[in-house]
Amino acid sequence: MIRAARDGDAEAIVRLVGDCWREYPGCVVDFEGEAPEFLAIASHAAGRGGAAWVDESNGVVAGLACVWPSRDDVWEVAKVYVAPPLRGAGVAHALVAAAEDFARAAGAARAVLWSDTRFDRAHRFYQKRGYVRAGGIRALADKSRSIEFGYAKPLAGVVVERLDAAAAASAEYALARVLVACVDTGASVSFLPPMAMAAALAFWRKVSGGVARGERVLLAAWCDGDLVGTAQLDLATPENQPHRADVAKMLVHPGARGRGIARAMLARIEAEARAAGRWLLTLDTLAGDNGERLYRAAGWTECGRIPDYALNAERVPYPTVLFFKRLG
Repeated sequence: MIRAARDGDAEAIVRLVGDCWREYPGCVVDFEGEAPEFLAIASHAAGRGGAAWVDESNGVVAGLACVWPSRDDVWEVAKVYVAPPLRGAGVAHALVAAAEDFARAAGAARAVLWSDTRFDRAHRFYQKRGYVRAGGIRALADKSRSIEFGYAKPLAGVVVERLDAAAAASAEYALARVLVACVDTGASVSFLPPMAMAAALAFWRKVSGGVARGERVLLAAWCDGDLVGTAQLDLATPENQPHRADVAKMLVHPGARGRGIARAMLARIEAEARAAGRWLLTLDTLAGDNGERLYRAAGWTECGRIPDYALNAERVPYPTVLFFKRLG
């Protein structure tokens, strides 16, 4: 059961947080000296203009999450803890969802958070919820000598952002879920269904490397906080084609289509190409699919068709359409 936290939960919260920190060597919590907010978490959150929630399972507080404004329309998700026996049961997702919903209702456009570099499990959880590495790394002057990664994501509406190498690496799991869902519903993106998650993760690891080398622009698209789309701009063209780039892997999760996400990504891809000095773009797409209609509507020009170019989900050869666009 998720409910509003109370200051009277202090004893249970101290036990919960202490149990979580003791899992990691060198991590200690000085509740009186360094973390007194846990002794009155509801008042602390309210005093910062936010709120706090706990999960109460069988009368025992087994989870905690808080949220409060950070700056302008940016809110911070903080103090997320779940008792070890309940991890993987959806408790953390429910708590963080409550925090995000509260922030969104208060007008937040973006959520940020910080997580100790030692908390690997927490990092994977945040990445599943669409958070990506952002804001660098900070060191705290505490007894645990904490060093923290920054994470962030857009919370409201359709937002397309370019990912740097750190963000790309942290987004691999979320992007892999989008790729698997698209391939398994028939998308023509070099793979055949059913697609294994391991294969999708390996693909995105290669893409992250290309981003780190400056060979590739990687975009991610969020819709109301969920990472649901991606597109790429391949800049690794031959020496005699410094003015050109290829658009690749334009993907929108099947459950998020029809909301203008692909159009927003395409507009951002063209803007990124201009910024990189690339004024001629090329791509190919399955003949007759939604992508073909999107590119035509966006002013792209067909320059040919290749029959039997690749196999579809039924392993039947199908044609592909080649497009180009000159950018003004």
